[in-house]
Amino acid sequence: MPVSKKDDFTKDEVWLADICKSLSHPARIKILKILTELNSCVVGSIVDQLPLAQATVSQHLKELKRVGLIEGEIDGPRVCYCVDNKLLIKAKKQLDKLFTTIGCC
Repeated sequence: MPVSKKDDFTKDEVWLADICKSLSHPARIKILKILTELNSCVVGSIVDQLPLAQATVSQHLKELKRVGLIEGEIDGPRVCYCVDNKLLIKAKKQLDKLFTTIGCC
């Protein structure tokens, strides 16, 4: 039976790597900034602020939602997104801990 290499890492290490992977595109960083500034946002509002097609923005939103950094709520024909502040704080704490552990900052 094959063993996943992820089994050699802690749950927190795998989780943080997944969060960092989801943040590895500048559009996703910008989307988080937009959602944080507005507290919640409809997809059309996000699209208006990015130089990307709606389908592309939707794919980025899907990735952020997959890792739990944002939540989406259906409001009729629209989807309204917001940042999951608890998860964002958890990610920040884990990154702070990582940088402290490796002697940075």
